Amino acid sequence: MWPQLIRRFRHYLKLERSLSENSIEAYTRDVEKLAAFAEKEFVGKSPLEMELEHLRRFVNALAALEISAFSQARIISGIKAFYRFLMYEDKIKEDPAQLLEAPKLGRKLPDTLSFQEIELLLEAIPLGESEGHRNRAMLEMLYSSGLRVSELVELKKSQVFTEIGFLKVVGKGNKERLVPVGKDALKYLRIYQEEVRVHQTPTKGHEEFVFLNRRGQKLTRVMVFLIIKKTAEQAGIKKNISPHTFRHSFATHLIEGGADLRAVQEMLGHESITTTEIYTHLDRDYLRQVLTDFHPRK
Repeated sequence: MWPQLIRRFRHYLKLERSLSENSIEAYTRDVEKLAAFAEKEFVGKSPLEMELEHLRRFVNALAALEISAFSQARIISGIKAFYRFLMYEDKIKEDPAQLLEAPKLGRKLPDTLSFQEIELLLEAIPLGESEGHRNRAMLEMLYSSGLRVSELVELKKSQVFTEIGFLKVVGKGNKERLVPVGKDALKYLRIYQEEVRVHQTPTKGHEEFVFLNRRGQKLTRVMVFLIIKKTAEQAGIKKNISPHTFRHSFATHLIEGGADLRAVQEMLGHESITTTEIYTHLDRDYLRQVLTDFHPRK
């Protein structure tokens, strides 16, 4: 019964939840881990017969294997989603995973670049090289709009509204949002489109994608990661950065500059504002200076 229900779960995630293939695969692997454990430890017990105690034994087994707290939490999230699906399908009357607790996670602040480091990195892109203007446009857009790397590589020409300075971004769960894009990003995007991309012949099926590789195909996330790593080295930046670093820096700089938290939530496409709140951290030196300058009993 496990394989049949897992297949139906996959269809549910795709058709009802509109999740990406990566998310569907992750959820499926999580439930398959539980299925393998159940078949070994609780022979003959179907997913419909699992109780909270069985699920707790599974979580304890994960901990015994020294799987990280973050990985445990992700797996438990998949198990909870599976049992919510079974409730949705009226396969079970009570959700055994409802009280299943995930390990407590420390809130790790994301790495960010200072505004000066962002400028240093952007200026290090060699515009004289064939991909220079493309790379400058990409990184300007990552920073000025806080895009996820998946949103960047999937961006299509029809989603760019240069006349009003906005992008229509398709984020997680195929949710659309309008995001403003900075003047510098639009400037380098125009140069790339009018002086570089116009001379490329896109591969069939890739005509609408904004950013193309030398073969006329849309860029991969790995390629963007490698471009950023190389550019950081050229700029002499020692931090371990990735495409997501630009998104973190975008949000942090906005909030440190006084931007409204709800507005930043909308621009980032966060479903919950608690996710956005991680960016409310401020530099300790800045806080100390504020205290020194403004506190009545300094």
